[in-house]
Amino acid sequence: MDQQLLEVEERERQQRHNETRRKGYLLALVLGLVFIIIAAIGIGMRFSESHALAKETEEIAVPSVEVIHPTPEPPQSELELPATLQANIESPIYARTTGYVRRWYKDIGSKVKKGELLAEIETPEVDQELVQAQAARDQALAQLKLAQSSAKRWENLQKMDAVSQQETDERTSSSRQGEAGLNAADANLRRLEQLESFKHIYAPFSGVITRRNTDIGALVNAGNGGPNQELFVIAQVDPIRIYVNVPEVDSPSIHKGVQVDIRVPELVGQHFTGSVVRTADVIDPTTRTLNTEIDVPNPSGKLLPGSYAQVHLALNQQIQRLTVPTNALLFRAEGPRVAVIGSGNKVQLRPITIGRDFGASVEILSGLESADAIVLSPSDSLEDGQVVRVAQGGRQP
Repeated sequence: MDQQLLEVEERERQQRHNETRRKGYLLALVLGLVFIIIAAIGIGMRFSESHALAKETEEIAVPSVEVIHPTPEPPQSELELPATLQANIESPIYARTTGYVRRWYKDIGSKVKKGELLAEIETPEVDQELVQAQAARDQALAQLKLAQSSAKRWENLQKMDAVSQQETDERTSSSRQGEAGLNAADANLRRLEQLESFKHIYAPFSGVITRRNTDIGALVNAGNGGPNQELFVIAQVDPIRIYVNVPEVDSPSIHKGVQVDIRVPELVGQHFTGSVVRTADVIDPTTRTLNTEIDVPNPSGKLLPGSYAQVHLALNQQIQRLTVPTNALLFRAEGPRVAVIGSGNKVQLRPITIGRDFGASVEILSGLESADAIVLSPSDSLEDGQVVRVAQGGRQP
């Protein structure tokens, strides 16, 4: 009986021991699985963090840029240029004969017609020379008549062999010399008569007297040498003439007939209209401009020669022109460039031709299209072919 109890107890103890071992194994297995799961989670988190860090590092390595599109200029633009008004014709009036100013009839501001008398000059020396030349001419005429009469008589005598041929030829030669002397006297007389006519100073064209540099009794000499020789200055002020230097980039739009608006600061609110009448047809290599002449009708005389004016030309653009902000430009040793976003967000450094500078923006004559996406404020380290990322809010190309 005791032996059986002992065996039962032994079997129970053995069962408890086995159950305890199974629980221990199960606990160890569970703990192992938990450890493996925790380790896997840790490794996964590290891998995810590493991948995220690598992705973030890669994203940081790609520069972020903001892009804009060039702004097309309107097909018609206004060009404003400074200018100085000039008389259509302006000419100084000089004396053509020597003498004293006897009287002047027109002063500054006088409006005159062509051929109107401006002044008279006393020419006592010329008057005396004219009288002398007339007398010399009469003397030459008398000598010619005597020589012709003598030559005619000697020709008749020679026909009768009363005189020699030599003597007849001498008389004929004297007659011809008399004709030459009379011609010379006539020429001198006409010269002095012409000088005598220069005693009266006439207006060569219709206009206004802008200067009078002489007075009664002033001694004047023929020609434009010496002091006080410029008697008057006359100007034709209708139309007014203007010369402007048009920049080379705008020269293709300039041609005869282009309408021009003229504004003068002292005539507030008043506009005057003119037109291009001719150009120099050559670009000045020093200023890179085209010399252009403009005529402006001035029947009222409000526009005064010498005044400062602003010339406004409405030009039709011959080529498409774009404007971009100045902070979109890159200045390299090869010349100005603009960073354009191409396919795959790759940068293309485009060479451009710059036109007018508007301060905050510049005009681009060539190298860009209106659909191009350009980088705003590009870095100096930006290279051709470099991949970039368009910043949030920027327009994708």
